[in-house]
Amino acid sequence: MKLAAHSTALDGALILEPEIVEDSRGTLIESFNAREFERMTGLRPTFVQDNHSRSNRSVLRGLHYQVKHPQGKLIRVTAGEIFDVAVDIRHGSNTFGKWIGIQLSAQNRHQLWLPTGYAHGFLVLSDFAEVLYKTTDYWHPESEHVIRWDDPVIGVQWPMLQTPILSDKDATAPLLTDAAELPEQESPSQ
Repeated sequence: MKLAAHSTALDGALILEPEIVEDSRGTLIESFNAREFERMTGLRPTFVQDNHSRSNRSVLRGLHYQVKHPQGKLIRVTAGEIFDVAVDIRHGSNTFGKWIGIQLSAQNRHQLWLPTGYAHGFLVLSDFAEVLYKTTDYWHPESEHVIRWDDPVIGVQWPMLQTPILSDKDATAPLLTDAAELPEQESPSQ
């Protein structure tokens, strides 16, 4: 199977489009193939954990990141649609504080690859969405940090349908300028 990779405005963040094989029985996609991923991106991430979340319309999760146990993430939607956001929070990066947002859905089957050093979040646009993401390190609660989803300096343009539904942690998160710890810029190969 083939994989198309498209660069984004953030160094190392990629939009991936897997090939869809369709016949009278239905469809098949290869959601991850290490050799094909390396061929298209030059990267060989080792994934150690898969996370699968289900959230209702207007749930906003993020912007989350880990410093001491940073995670590269490969994100896709298996049901519904989300607006997925990545913010470059690597000290020394040319795109520090910049963001990208893309729609990921079960219908378009696009994926987003984020190397370490990015804060990540998403807003559910459909009645519900199931999001599956592979990570290059384990979830480490003591290393997890959050940045305010509506930080005016970052200025994410969320496609709000109504007031977002937030966890207490996300609702009380600090601004980027007040973040306790941020990652240093590393190679985008992680």
